Amino acid sequence: MGDVLTADDMEPLARGAALLGAGGGGDPYIGALMARRALQAQGPVDIVSVEDVPDDAVVFPVAMMGAPTVMVEKLPSIQQVTAAVDALAGHLDRTPTHVACIEAGGVNSTIPIVAAAALGLPLVDGDGMGRAFPELQMALPALSGVMVSPLAISDDKGNIGILETVSNIWAERLARTATVEMGCSSIVSLFAMSGTQVRECFVPATLSGCVRLGRSIERARTFESDMSPVATVLEQMSAQLLITGKVVDIVRRTVSGFARGEARVEGAGDISDGPLILHFQNEHLIAQRGNRILATTPDLILVVDKDTGEPITTEALRFGHRVAVLAASAHPRWHTPDAIKLVGPKYFGYDTDPVTATRPKNQEMS
Repeated sequence: MGDVLTADDMEPLARGAALLGAGGGGDPYIGALMARRALQAQGPVDIVSVEDVPDDAVVFPVAMMGAPTVMVEKLPSIQQVTAAVDALAGHLDRTPTHVACIEAGGVNSTIPIVAAAALGLPLVDGDGMGRAFPELQMALPALSGVMVSPLAISDDKGNIGILETVSNIWAERLARTATVEMGCSSIVSLFAMSGTQVRECFVPATLSGCVRLGRSIERARTFESDMSPVATVLEQMSAQLLITGKVVDIVRRTVSGFARGEARVEGAGDISDGPLILHFQNEHLIAQRGNRILATTPDLILVVDKDTGEPITTEALRFGHRVAVLAASAHPRWHTPDAIKLVGPKYFGYDTDPVTATRPKNQEMS
């Protein structure tokens, strides 16, 4: 990949982004199809490194909000995506110079590509999380004092709204309520930033990194590769293998605009510790085996197909899936005290301190 994103980049980008999405961020296949269509119609999108965004740039992130289980069946149109950006630009009386991703995830790394292609704007090669989280205020810009609002929200029926809120928590609450009324899926444009703020807040090189990661998994599937796809993910993400096994039970429900649930994975071979339990709210939050917690938010808990290394999102996880469950460290800023208050396990109601994902040096990689 050079200084542009093309239609051919979309499948590997979505695959890599789905890994960073930790089970959330929306369906990567749908996201790749939408972005590919937009790029085929409008041409390649220029990407700009975080370091090269001008100080006075006007950067508008855009994302899909709601329950991933609903997003699978309720695709936004290009008009719905651009409507949110246009509405925020009109409200602020500012012309955007760049589009950006606020989170890495299957569809939320490609929705901004759709917006950039349709609006003829460059895209920032970075994002505001380095992974995906379920709530709007759970972003690195919020830790740096950037407000979520004003934000624009649009739905598939043509409804458009602007929210000006007194805090980031209120932005999440009101936008979530509106999203539920809109059918549990909406498009939002939020966290309008200058280039200076983007350089301070963003995780750099997310999109180009996702393309490289996605392509490395593709290469690992060939006969020429001396490393399996799962081993490739382990190596490239410095991840820890938690279990390899089969999904034997899954409970999933859409509650208050989120996909919440639990999945049980029974390991092959040694079963003395019992199944691995995954707790998720759009994204995987806790991985637990027996009384032992193996990994927690803010670190990434990943579920991939054990043979192909293809990431499996929480809404796509099914009984009988043969999977590998991995854990990888989040961006270091997510381990600061303020970040733990915002996205740690206790925020989500789990009575545990964060458990950091570290890969043992002697872990089998082949």
